[in-house]
Amino acid sequence: MINGSIVALITPLNSDGTVDYKSLETLVEYHIAEGTDGIVAVGTTGEAATLPISEHIEVVAQTVKFASGRIPVIGGNGANATAEAIELTKAQSKLGIVAMLGVTPYYNKPSPKGLIAHYTAVAASTDIPQILYNVPGRTAVDMLPETIAQLVEVPNIIGVKDATGDVSRVKQLRELCGDDFLLYSGDDASAREFLSLGGDGVISVANNIVPKQFKLMCDAALAGDIQAAMAAEDQIKGLFSALFCEANPIPVKWAAHQMGLISRGDIRLPLTELSTEFHGLLLDAMKNARIEVK
Repeated sequence: MINGSIVALITPLNSDGTVDYKSLETLVEYHIAEGTDGIVAVGTTGEAATLPISEHIEVVAQTVKFASGRIPVIGGNGANATAEAIELTKAQSKLGIVAMLGVTPYYNKPSPKGLIAHYTAVAASTDIPQILYNVPGRTAVDMLPETIAQLVEVPNIIGVKDATGDVSRVKQLRELCGDDFLLYSGDDASAREFLSLGGDGVISVANNIVPKQFKLMCDAALAGDIQAAMAAEDQIKGLFSALFCEANPIPVKWAAHQMGLISRGDIRLPLTELSTEFHGLLLDAMKNARIEVK
């Protein structure tokens, strides 16, 4: 499976709100050229919550088509209704993705028992490997290490993306889940430390706009070269907070548009484009990361 630097890819939009597939192809080519290790298509950064199922599946399918076997693609299959997650899972099982990433059901706040039942049912609907995704800051439910450990017993659940920012969980998860269970960070600010403590990779927002630098940091951390990892991190770490000055993916889409990677920075309601008061903040962080703005 995929280790290292994985991008939580944004979904570019046209002015009428439809998906901009030309820009999507540009993004895929960009990440292949920059050495990104993998793509997550239509995860939460890809605005999965506002894409209807048919569109969600088409974006994943087109991402796989554009990748053409040159970079592995993971499809997002999270939903707050188990039946919907299963529908997404079954449809994507035919697309050529290497795995799926399923965020914990949001808003309805399931218990550990409910989480186990949800993920077990989703995994049973496919033979494609499944990656759990815990991001309590967005979902209002924290999937604890002890709960994850019970899901390790499901044959095609192979890893977890942890976006808590709590790096002490790396040791907990490794002890509870074993060496073969994949541990991905979902928090850019603590990603280097997460990898240095035994993580396998990072599914990143910042990677959308600094893929080469982010990969340098990940590769060095995985190789145990702490000094090189910290040096790479120093160049881009200002982005880790700037890209969350408003709700993700508002800032990263604005930044990608400034770079000319996508034709527009549009985003779907109820999110709106980046407030002008944050433009200077983000431009400064981009400048410090040596990003060229068109």
